[in-house]
Amino acid sequence: MSKKILIVDDEPDTVDLVKLVLETEGFEVMTAYSGKECLALLEVQMPDAVLLDLMMPEMDGWEVFKKIKEKYEDLPVAMLTVRNQDIDIMLGLHVLKANDYITKPFGRKDLVERVKKLVGL
Repeated sequence: MSKKILIVDDEPDTVDLVKLVLETEGFEVMTAYSGKECLALLEVQMPDAVLLDLMMPEMDGWEVFKKIKEKYEDLPVAMLTVRNQDIDIMLGLHVLKANDYITKPFGRKDLVERVKKLVGL
């Protein structure tokens, strides 16, 4: 049985690229293009992990992360973002307790290995 990953990003090119890479590796991929869409999708279909962009309009990734963890505290979430400043990484990993923090741009092999680790493979 393949692991299901939810990609949440408002940039269609990023979603398409990450989806292609993960599907090539045998993952099942769900997609959402906003925080609201992500939260609605989680109500009806539960992934094994979430890759969450931080910089989205209306509801940013920080807020989405908090809402995910309030309701689904054991769901692994990795930040997938261009925000590569130490303060952002510290906030994501050590304050909010994200499971991983992956900065864009990322390499294909690194992304796959980190997603495998995220879902326990």
